[in-house]
Amino acid sequence: MAETLIDVNEVSKVYHRGNMEIPVLEELILSVDEGDFLALMGPSGSGKTTLLNLIGGLDQPSHGSITIGDEHIDQLSQGQLANWRSRNVGFVFQFYNLLPVLTAQKNVELPLLLTNLSTAERKKRAQAALAVVGLEDRSNHRPSELSGGQEQRVAIARAIVSDPALLVCDEPTGDLDRATADEILELLQVLNKEYGKTIVMVTHDPKAAEFANRSLHLDKGRLASAEAA
Repeated sequence: MAETLIDVNEVSKVYHRGNMEIPVLEELILSVDEGDFLALMGPSGSGKTTLLNLIGGLDQPSHGSITIGDEHIDQLSQGQLANWRSRNVGFVFQFYNLLPVLTAQKNVELPLLLTNLSTAERKKRAQAALAVVGLEDRSNHRPSELSGGQEQRVAIARAIVSDPALLVCDEPTGDLDRATADEILELLQVLNKEYGKTIVMVTHDPKAAEFANRSLHLDKGRLASAEAA
């Protein structure tokens, strides 16, 4: 039986704009097991990306608790949270956020600059990550020399290079055509099934959600329904 990796317990998130309070999430409860592939769906403004950012440690809740593994990340300082993210979470975004002056390999190496690894070891791990996403032959290409799908593969290689247990993906296929999007989603499935990565993915695309093990729907900051993929 799989163990719980993500435990979101009665989490609320309120943003402040001047004297106004803007509630985004309301007493949300969510549990994700190790090795799950979860798609978060819902209309714009439903709180999907806010929830994803909380799970990934990019933001902290206004109320409630978030436990990832055995770490209560809602109790960490900003410095501790940054260190925790670097060791435990890989991020994949709609726009690839690659540095245009760097090669694919150097872009993938970026998260490893925060470690004590040698230059040779960083290179070795970056090449291994590029091999996983099928781009070992593009390691010396810059982003301008790659297609959109290849750029997203480089971004995924960067997300997995430190071997995190958790991947959080925010509209990872939102900027891609259908065929290329399906290739990226198939790659995420491989990372989930063959490499054991737990994946939480925000998407507006019902076809993208079909690649996940299950889908949850958010509406006005609350989980509205759940269905198996």
